[in-house]
Amino acid sequence: MELGILSLSDLQSDPGTGRLHDAARRTREIVSYAIAADQAGLDVFGLGEHHSPDFSVANPAIPLAAIAQTTSRIRLTSAVSVLSTLDPVRLHQDFASLDHLSNGRAEIIAGRSAFLEAFTLFGIDPADYDDVFDEKLDLLLALREPEHVTWSGRHRPALDDLPVPPRPQQAKLPLWLGVGGTPASIERAARLGLPMTLGLIGGDIRRARTLTEHYRTLGQAAGHAPEALRLAATSHFYVGATSQGARKDLYPYYREYLRPKTAGGRGWLVDPDQFDAVSGRFGALMTGSPQEVIDKILTEHELLGLNRFMGQIDFGGMPTAMVNASIELLATEVAPAIRKELGQIAPPDA
Repeated sequence: MELGILSLSDLQSDPGTGRLHDAARRTREIVSYAIAADQAGLDVFGLGEHHSPDFSVANPAIPLAAIAQTTSRIRLTSAVSVLSTLDPVRLHQDFASLDHLSNGRAEIIAGRSAFLEAFTLFGIDPADYDDVFDEKLDLLLALREPEHVTWSGRHRPALDDLPVPPRPQQAKLPLWLGVGGTPASIERAARLGLPMTLGLIGGDIRRARTLTEHYRTLGQAAGHAPEALRLAATSHFYVGATSQGARKDLYPYYREYLRPKTAGGRGWLVDPDQFDAVSGRFGALMTGSPQEVIDKILTEHELLGLNRFMGQIDFGGMPTAMVNASIELLATEVAPAIRKELGQIAPPDA
């Protein structure tokens, strides 16, 4: 099983001034987390895309390109690319260039986003939410195959036997679908035989087992080999030296990350009892001591059949020292134990 980290680049307000933290500094910090993960021997780093003042990264390919130049082995992926509002041609070109810079380590996780800002910014009617995504995904799949592409649809000009340079260094760019758990999204991934990244944000992880079994059953019924139906899970993540210490340190940042920032805005208030529930053995929040996190990741692996786990390691204004300590514990204590338990060989130079 691959182990990695991701960032969504959220910006929080300074409690003293009420001003948002600096986006430039935040982006540079994220680059440093990816470098630390590479040096520590983790397998994958993901970076989200948002088009709101509350986040610092709108195009993951640009910071990932900077990361590519200062890392050697970690795989680099969007988490996710908001395909509904993007031109698939430009998306493929951006990540093909990233693939060159990283010597064949680029990936795309494509998703639809629950944030409406991108739809407004790029002039996409939310009423066309499903149709636009399906059409653009069809084009992105076509772009991964031959060097000359013929394609037509309703929401973009047609391509008639056109080359789409540059071509990636890999034979084709790896493409995962990012899903939040809706049956339609899971069925789409299964029908197409695409690897799936499932965001586990809250609740009991055991409820996801029905979804993952549905994905594999439908995928195999559609004629796809079991090994093609790879599954990743993402969760909010923090590992500390002790279970109690990790929870105490994380709670204020987790609460800040999820609380509504405006009256009637997105999010919810998490009280201590809710926090304890979601951070328990079967809760979606991945936090605790190294041994507790080891046990929880292995439980998710057993329940869901995971091929990859990615922890969202920096949210709610967590200080860099806290994030770096969590990355170090993940790489030096959690990852080796999981690899040993699953009979995996540690990556080179780890």
